[in-house]
Amino acid sequence: MKPETLFSRRLFLAGAASAATLPALPRAVLAQAAPAGPFVLPQLGYAFNALEPHIDAMTMEVHSQRHHGAFIGNLNNFAKEHSVLAANPVEKLLAGWQQLPESIRMGAKNSLGGHANHTMFWIIMTPGGAKEPSGELRTAIERDLGGFDKMKTDFNAAGARVFGSGWVFITVDQSGKLAITTRPNQDTPLMDGQRVLLGNDVWEHAYYLKYQNRRAEYLVNWWAVVNWTKIGERYAAAKAGTLTI
Repeated sequence: MKPETLFSRRLFLAGAASAATLPALPRAVLAQAAPAGPFVLPQLGYAFNALEPHIDAMTMEVHSQRHHGAFIGNLNNFAKEHSVLAANPVEKLLAGWQQLPESIRMGAKNSLGGHANHTMFWIIMTPGGAKEPSGELRTAIERDLGGFDKMKTDFNAAGARVFGSGWVFITVDQSGKLAITTRPNQDTPLMDGQRVLLGNDVWEHAYYLKYQNRRAEYLVNWWAVVNWTKIGERYAAAKAGTLTI
């Protein structure tokens, strides 16, 4: 199937609203699409095809560059006239999003959430790394979530129940306690002052090219690309009080 045909499929309708601020650009310049400003699109650090066969290269490219890039573009545009965005870390802005200037409040909240969620996503979903948790993190999963296998089963079930677009997360507090939760759209537990250990994107743009409407299959296969070394680092940072987004 030709790439231009792929772009017309329903995958991209789910994210059309967030990507509408960007023009149609050649693939080679997608990473430079966002307006300059204090917010920067993070680089994956690996090739778009590095997570195949579980997640295809086209999905990774469009998801990381255009969808995430749209949030960066929105935030940099907002920051031109609202210095509060550049003056505070993302997690603080999200925790206090209801105090943002009214004219940008909802748009900034959505784009801040999208930026935080996706930044976390690219960190914990990489080639390589440990395929299972170990040490204190493994102990916490057994204590709070019933063990590794039950955690995955319950996490997948929660993700499958999200109506429409959203995310499924595991949160972590400074004591190391874990919990599974979901949020609609680009909302995040950071808005409630919580911290995210890991999360999976269940917007259709995250999986539709390969899985079509088979979200449950995507959720199961996604665990193959989760890097538990990175998640272990996030767990240690949460307990140390240094985990941000």
